[in-house]
Amino acid sequence: MRIDLLLYRLRFARSRSRAKALVEAGHVRRSGERIERACSAVQPGDVLTFPLGRSVCVLQVDQLPQRRGPAGEAQQCYHLIEQTHP
Repeated sequence: MRIDLLLYRLRFARSRSRAKALVEAGHVRRSGERIERACSAVQPGDVLTFPLGRSVCVLQVDQLPQRRGPAGEAQQCYHLIEQTHP
């Protein structure tokens, strides 16, 4: 699954275009590697690091979501490793 679509379906971005802009600006890392292309693939087991508001979010993808559903459904697809606040 594309990383921009994943961020959108997991409800970390309000739209797919905002998720794409976040990725293409170089703010997202997959397993420690900077991702700059929105078409980069994400698989279960990958660790994503990205800014979320004024904090940094680190999460592991457990399964790929089939749709952008309610927040509870999205939260079942990942588990939060760390969220740092300034």
